[in-house]
Amino acid sequence: MLAATTAAVRRAGERMLKRYSSESRTSSLTELVAAVQANDAAVVDLLRAELAEIRPQARWLDDEHGSGPLDSGEWWLVDPVGGNMNAVQGMTDWNIGVSLVRDGRPVLAIVYFPLFDEMFTATEGGGAFLNGVRLTVSDKTSLDGALAGTGQAQPGQGPEMADRVGASYSAMAKQALYVRISVPVTHQLAQVAAGRMDLHWQYDNVRAHASGVLLVQEAGGVVTDLDGKPWELTSREYLAAAPGVHAAALEVL
Repeated sequence: MLAATTAAVRRAGERMLKRYSSESRTSSLTELVAAVQANDAAVVDLLRAELAEIRPQARWLDDEHGSGPLDSGEWWLVDPVGGNMNAVQGMTDWNIGVSLVRDGRPVLAIVYFPLFDEMFTATEGGGAFLNGVRLTVSDKTSLDGALAGTGQAQPGQGPEMADRVGASYSAMAKQALYVRISVPVTHQLAQVAAGRMDLHWQYDNVRAHASGVLLVQEAGGVVTDLDGKPWELTSREYLAAAPGVHAAALEVL
């Protein structure tokens, strides 16, 4: 199943590459939203049919900002173009994310970066990989050398969320070596899984993050809510980190 799903995601990536241009710009919010929707539709049109063939019993969700519990059984959770606003503005931080969730637990994950041909994959209990090479989170044991990050799970979250994210950035920036705020969230989670970053925290857990969470878990990382309890699909917020810095990061947050 993983090989077939990876092949489908790669084909979706090829479709997006034909649409993407580093020269792309939008001149208004209306134009930006239309371009985002067109990109999503192009990917969904391909993946929905192909994933249905791979796992016909699995239901489908491509609501990238959806949150909350799912009915039991299997679900394909698809973020057609993570970082879509980056893509339509000609920036490079965008990907295609797919996870298979079974009874509320991610069991398969793919996060693909077509521009760099980086295919991150994970299966429950089977490890995480980048282009077939096994991933391991970083071995950092102190925040003073850590690369940390957070991001905006969805636009238009309001002033209270902006204040909370800003305060957490300030707190973490006083402890970590470097802190970035960027989208897509799955980009940062993939970097944590690869050991390129050391931790990512999120105040707005959406279901589409499941692919990145499984990558981190299968690469040996620790993912909990901000009370230190194990991450669940319904967790409201979370921290994904290398084991050596998780406790210290949790204290900061």
